[in-house]
Amino acid sequence: MNQSVRNDLIPVVPAAAPAAAIPQPAPLPADTGAATQTLDEASRDVIARYWAFLPCAGVGARAVDATRPAHVPKQYQKVAGWPLVLHTLAAFMAVKPLAGVLVGVSSGDDFLQRYAHAGFAISPCGGPTRADTVAGGLRSLLDQGAQRHDWVLVHDAARCLIKPGQIEQLMQECAADAVGGLLALPLPDTLKAAKIDAHGQSRVSTTLPRVDKWLAQTPQMFRIGTLLDALAQCQDVTDEASAIEAAGLHPRLVAGSSFNFKITYPDDFALAEALLTQRMAAGESQIAIIFGKAARDE
Repeated sequence: MNQSVRNDLIPVVPAAAPAAAIPQPAPLPADTGAATQTLDEASRDVIARYWAFLPCAGVGARAVDATRPAHVPKQYQKVAGWPLVLHTLAAFMAVKPLAGVLVGVSSGDDFLQRYAHAGFAISPCGGPTRADTVAGGLRSLLDQGAQRHDWVLVHDAARCLIKPGQIEQLMQECAADAVGGLLALPLPDTLKAAKIDAHGQSRVSTTLPRVDKWLAQTPQMFRIGTLLDALAQCQDVTDEASAIEAAGLHPRLVAGSSFNFKITYPDDFALAEALLTQRMAAGESQIAIIFGKAARDE
């Protein structure tokens, strides 16, 4: 399993652009403590690789207001001078232990072709739901050389403030876990349950204990085969951990960051813009080096 594997994924534009290749596996860092994993009752050790998959087939209409081009999906809107998804990609492409990064787009979506790079590949696996898109992405990885026992880190393309160190932290903390896990935040605020009154207004019905409540984030890291099987049995989910939970398993919670938020509403763009601009000025982002300064103005 540790030999080099070529992974040529189908390009989004048939015959118009060459297929992007998933990069060759990089050696795992010595301190991960997880180069081998026990996968069956016989305790057979095999080397598991790490892959990233970014679902990028949605539109995100709630995030776009009159100040932005309405025909551009939120993941392609400009943030700090670059399409939002490129910030996300730059973070994952900086994580050396990853064997490859795959982006799942809708059929006919050729936006990322203009930013083609050996560090990521594109698959037209986008489906009507997130679960469909993720399942299609997992099948694409398997078709191109990934194994069912390999790990996959599924991450929202619109969480553009993720840092390479946070991705690596999740990998290190979950590599030896029997299930896998996800970045999440302990709920910081008082939690209220609501009810609708006779006038259609929301009112507090009770205050809920928050001691055991977490806000789920991404990446979410599970075995490819386990996640694919779980999604086949439970597709009505908004994240991958929910499918794993429905299969009777309990993912590990790894503390994330409040800055790892998902662009969901128009105001989120302003906050992301300020933070990303600050990071680029401080030299904490490699996006210009990875994609080339000329691509910024395309």
